[in-house]
Amino acid sequence: MKKPKRATAAKAKKGRKTSGSRTKTAPKRLAAVAGRRAFAGAAKATNKDTSKAIIRGLRTKLTQALRRVAELEAAADTDFLLDIPNRRGFERELHRAIAYMKRYRASGALIVLDVDRLKPINDSFGHAAGDEVLKSIAATLARQIRASDVVGRLGGDEFALLLWNLSETDAKAKAAVFEQAIDDLSFTFRGQHVTAGASAGVAPLGAQSDSARALEEADAAMYVRKAQRRHEPRIRLVSS
Repeated sequence: MKKPKRATAAKAKKGRKTSGSRTKTAPKRLAAVAGRRAFAGAAKATNKDTSKAIIRGLRTKLTQALRRVAELEAAADTDFLLDIPNRRGFERELHRAIAYMKRYRASGALIVLDVDRLKPINDSFGHAAGDEVLKSIAATLARQIRASDVVGRLGGDEFALLLWNLSETDAKAKAAVFEQAIDDLSFTFRGQHVTAGASAGVAPLGAQSDSARALEEADAAMYVRKAQRRHEPRIRLVSS
């Protein structure tokens, strides 16, 4: 009967030893767990900061890309020589204007203007002289219109103007003003005074207008006007 007691005593002793060992190792385990949690928290915070930095970087790149796209679109719609809308840009403005007129029953006029004597100027004095004439004409037209109006270059020596809230009669009177202003321009190339000229055609714009048809009408009217001006000298040169 004594053997079981010894076994029970030994077991109790072993249990006390194990319990003590667990008591001693518990703080270490808690410290380890706390350390792992702290590390995980720090890693999570670091990952969060990294993600925010990546997002900020992507947003910056997106903003730059959108700005660049806008710049390229503007460049695609702008005449590089005259810094006014080219044909693509002007047709876009014309299309928008007609859409507005259809919705709000507004009106306006389209004027197509062709420089009469640019080719002889180019032939006699070079394309740099012709470019100077075009720049001066563009500036003259811009001074003659309102801020809401649009002047563009359709190509070569042909310009177009979109004018708001004008009757056809008023638009024809305005076209005559444009012609006179360009006729009055004078240039000096290689010691010679040179004048250009312009012929303008008008097409009224309203709720029933179509941009392509309006351009065709104004262009046809411009050629009729050019025929009327053929009696004028092709180019006037006066030695200085």
